[in-house]
Amino acid sequence: MEKEVKFMKGNEALGEAAIRAGLQGYFGYPITPQSEIVEYLAREEPKHDYTLIQAESEVASVNMVYGGAGAGARVMTTTSSPGFSLMQEGISYIVCAELPCLFVNVVRGGPGLGTIQPSQGDYFQAVKGGGHGDYKLIVLAPNSVQEMVDHTFLGFELADKYLTPALILSDGAIGQMMEKVVFPDPIKKEDLIAKPWATTGKPKGREHNVITSLYIQPEDMEARNSKLQKKFKEISENEVRYEEYQIEDAQVILVAFGLTSRTCKKVVELGRKEGIKVGLLRPITLWPFPVERLEELAGKESVAMFMSVEMNAGQMVEDVRLAVNGRKPVFFYGRTGGIIPTPNEILKAIQFNMKKGA
Repeated sequence: MEKEVKFMKGNEALGEAAIRAGLQGYFGYPITPQSEIVEYLAREEPKHDYTLIQAESEVASVNMVYGGAGAGARVMTTTSSPGFSLMQEGISYIVCAELPCLFVNVVRGGPGLGTIQPSQGDYFQAVKGGGHGDYKLIVLAPNSVQEMVDHTFLGFELADKYLTPALILSDGAIGQMMEKVVFPDPIKKEDLIAKPWATTGKPKGREHNVITSLYIQPEDMEARNSKLQKKFKEISENEVRYEEYQIEDAQVILVAFGLTSRTCKKVVELGRKEGIKVGLLRPITLWPFPVERLEELAGKESVAMFMSVEMNAGQMVEDVRLAVNGRKPVFFYGRTGGIIPTPNEILKAIQFNMKKGA
């Protein structure tokens, strides 16, 4: 059977993907530039079997997600940068309680209320925990409307597999742009993974299911942390995803995610026309980060330098430098305030840093 093809805005495509991925509960609050997700799901709700609640705040939303996930439902919320900040306490609770769910942050420029233009300034918040305590989120970074669809299915799948939240870190441009997308077949509710641990009422013959993030005794809290860290290690060993573009003979390796990775593909082409062998490594999972691949590339004699290109003041570049570990120079080029860097200015930055490193 042929797959269904549509021409859709990124935010709306993500909403449609969530429905097809077996969504059972959505709890969210409108905030630009992701409000189309809430609107799309609200419009489609009468046609489908899921519950949608527009909460009174992002704090309420994340706690509704906590409750819905604890009851074993496939649930999600979506927001943009200031709203995601408000959710951090609840996310920490959900991770500790080991509940699968999906978060979406369509990033806008900051800090503060900032601008509604696209940004990648929430990288630290996404990959370093964000809330309190020692925890990680699985972080997926789409660079197209198609990947907004694909990562929705993948995010739910990984969340269920590892009993942990997954986060799609998009941005205002990808959320608003329109592209052709191919949708997978809908998942039937009966095909969703069984969740015998859920709090759905206690039948005779089994113990109570208890979901909590409260461990008063230090020994119990340490045991919980040990269990979580073991799981994070398993995820980091098995779920690293990245894309490479003209890496084989590259002298200059650009590292970019999301929207900037699309721009950097053009930079690769422009650079090679100028006689500079440029390649691109695009992390698809921001956590787990492709550390081992960067280590391998840093050890290649042909590689002269790395440059991290981001729509922020320099965040992912820290992880690139940790992976490269001083073996090759690592430079940074970024724009802030919602400004998207152009291919020509990135190429000029490469040329400048090549002279600087010479």
